[in-house]
Amino acid sequence: MEAFANRLQKNKKHLLKWAKRQGISCFRIYDHDIPEFPFCVDRYEDCVHISEYVHRYKMTEEEHEQWLIDAVSTVAEQLAVPGESIFLKERKILSRRVEQYEKVAVASKKIVVQESGLKFWVNLTDYLDTGLFLDHRPLRQLFQAESEGKKVLNLFAYTGSFSVYAAAAKAKSVTTVDLSNTYLNWAKENFELNGFAVQEGDFIQSDVMDFLKKAPETLYDLVIVDPPSFSNSKRMKGTWDTQRDHATMLHLLLQHVAKGGVVYFSNNFRNFTPDFTRLKVSSIAEITDKTIPEDFRNKKIHHCYKIVH
Repeated sequence: MEAFANRLQKNKKHLLKWAKRQGISCFRIYDHDIPEFPFCVDRYEDCVHISEYVHRYKMTEEEHEQWLIDAVSTVAEQLAVPGESIFLKERKILSRRVEQYEKVAVASKKIVVQESGLKFWVNLTDYLDTGLFLDHRPLRQLFQAESEGKKVLNLFAYTGSFSVYAAAAKAKSVTTVDLSNTYLNWAKENFELNGFAVQEGDFIQSDVMDFLKKAPETLYDLVIVDPPSFSNSKRMKGTWDTQRDHATMLHLLLQHVAKGGVVYFSNNFRNFTPDFTRLKVSSIAEITDKTIPEDFRNKKIHHCYKIVH
């Protein structure tokens, strides 16, 4: 545990000062830095969220349980956080063609965090993800810088963080689309938390592909699309697979984008291979390097492309 403790201490010393300068209260402190300690440790205000990427290293269940107790104690000690403010999740390697993560609890430990002068609800207990993808912080800031006066579309919107950034930039309109009413309601709560009016017609519960297959009612100037790697939601007609479906999705999306409009397309499928051959656009550029935050050691946490219509 000594190596783990030392790395936590080293990272904390640098990142606490960095986060204060950035005006953020949620950031990654440890990003699987040491292979023998396969954790991601994230700070959310005065709480810590730990994700363990399961790798037993030939430990018995009893040995692993004790090792995990020791690891959490090490985090508590090094980050000066009480045990009751630490939330541990276990992530398994899933077969993305047939599986997806489900809800893991109903404890509803919800707190408000701050980022770039904005506020967001996060849930530290009920889902494997908290409601705010920390790796997209630079992309959110980039998106905000381009949103003023634009008609903005957020697809696979999750809890609407990009929509909040666009609203903060005084976008002309912000349309938020997600299949889950739970996440759409969460997005509305994030709007209200920041003092933005909630227009029900701007929050659309729909399968994204169904939304895109309809004749466009609006031509959007700026779009963010960040799909899951895989989804087999019961509300869908089939399944979603980013590698398989992204080319068709982007082709349909461009019918909804104004000439000169910009699409930011991001995904976190590690082995993603882009297929943009069907897209008739002005330019496509991979901007992944520009969108990975300083607090992430894993520079392959996502892929990101800027597509100009």
